[in-house]
Amino acid sequence: MKRRDFLKKAGTGAAGVAALGACGGGETAVEGAGAGGIDGPRVSWRLATSFPPSLDLLHGAGVRVGQRVEELTGGNFTIRVYAAGEIVPPLQVMDAVMQGTVQCGVSPGYYYIGKNPALAFDTAIPFGLSTRQQYSWMMHGGGLELMNAIYSDFGIISFPCNSTGGQMGGWFREPVNSLSELRGLRFRIPGIGGEIMSRLGVTVQNLGAPEIYPALERGAIDATEWVGPYDDEKLGFYQVAKNYYYPGWWEPGVTMGLLIGLDAYNELPPSYQEVLKSVCGETFADRLAAYDYHNPLALQRLITDQGVTLHGYADDIMEAAWRESNAYLEEQSAADEGFRAVYESYRDFRDRAWFYERNNELLYRTSAFNRV
Repeated sequence: MKRRDFLKKAGTGAAGVAALGACGGGETAVEGAGAGGIDGPRVSWRLATSFPPSLDLLHGAGVRVGQRVEELTGGNFTIRVYAAGEIVPPLQVMDAVMQGTVQCGVSPGYYYIGKNPALAFDTAIPFGLSTRQQYSWMMHGGGLELMNAIYSDFGIISFPCNSTGGQMGGWFREPVNSLSELRGLRFRIPGIGGEIMSRLGVTVQNLGAPEIYPALERGAIDATEWVGPYDDEKLGFYQVAKNYYYPGWWEPGVTMGLLIGLDAYNELPPSYQEVLKSVCGETFADRLAAYDYHNPLALQRLITDQGVTLHGYADDIMEAAWRESNAYLEEQSAADEGFRAVYESYRDFRDRAWFYERNNELLYRTSAFNRV
């Protein structure tokens, strides 16, 4: 399907999606509305996530989507949710959607940069936008339209449905005080962040959530990043690595989409499509608010109760990471017209957003946060 045709047919322009409220194929039987629901056919879908049930905000985004869709359609549109490994491994959710094994999934786009490097922009890129800015670019800056043009090549349409906020910089078995000490370490990190770490001399691995702790415990990796205090505490990394680093410069603001098979989506009546989009917007806002609540509490527990030590990345690491990140993005842009189109849109939005931030919120944060 040509990208212009896809965008026209699926109606995924930023204005159209924003108006909906921030935000094999299905089985169809007889028409009829449930109590308080929207008129429409009975549809049954399956949804796979990349996360175990213990990660209640990550996996729970898929659960919430399923619950709300069922509620708003009076039980006519149901979505059964499967955790990582129940149907497919955590890093193969997009493949499962492409193959029709499931109709949809919750999984970070940057897990799949091997299919198209520009999919990283669907989640986060190094030294990129904050969470609020990322969502703004998606919903009002043309980002969602650009991402769905790429996803359409794989028979997928996506809507942001989860956000972790800005992420932390990872767990290390031993302190890392300089770029030279970082080189040679075995680090679990996905996406473009992994590409940059590799350029800095790190041996990079990409592991799904259930695989990380065992690898860290037995010494197969020296360090790992995951999300932030709330999720990291649940996975128990502090038990074998006490050095917790910041910032997560490769994921300063994260969006995560509901990846939907385009054929399954187009088979839905328009009212169900509207429900899906609106529920994704609801869930995005709910998850971000939940992370903003839980992360500070979890970080305090990790420090006070578990003896975790916080470290900022050394200046030479940050400088080298900035340099290599920009070099990578420029190289990819020169090599791939599609990547360049996304990057230019993203970069232009970033420059405007950062100009505003420098002249407004940055000074406030620098002044106020250090007083507490």
